[in-house]
Amino acid sequence: QVQLVESGGASVQAGGSLRLSCVASGSDYRRYCMGWFRQAPGKEREGVATIYSGGGGTSYADSVKGRFTISRDNAKNTLYLQMNSLEPEDTATYFCASTGYCSGSICSSDHCPGIGNYYYWGQGTQVTVSS
Repeated sequence: QVQLVESGGASVQAGGSLRLSCVASGSDYRRYCMGWFRQAPGKEREGVATIYSGGGGTSYADSVKGRFTISRDNAKNTLYLQMNSLEPEDTATYFCASTGYCSGSICSSDHCPGIGNYYYWGQGTQVTVSS
């Protein structure tokens, strides 16, 4: 089983920056995607950013495009989310997730799937942005 542990959540002022980390352990997969998702109180969980296992294939929600950057360090089995110019609307619990193995029709260097294809989830880390 894949285990994911997020860290880096904090309370920050609007306009500030934060970097979230997600350390993955367990089985290795040749083809998979990882992503960051977030859920605010009373809201549905939504995708923030995704990245393909081999690099490339990044995608971002329109609300964070230009402000957030997803990256990974394969040697450290770590996924990152660099968040700049934070806004109060970014306040949420942020989750790291992995598809596990998936076929090339779903996960590829230029495409990662939506939330329904992510089967492994971390416990979440809280980000609070005050005005």
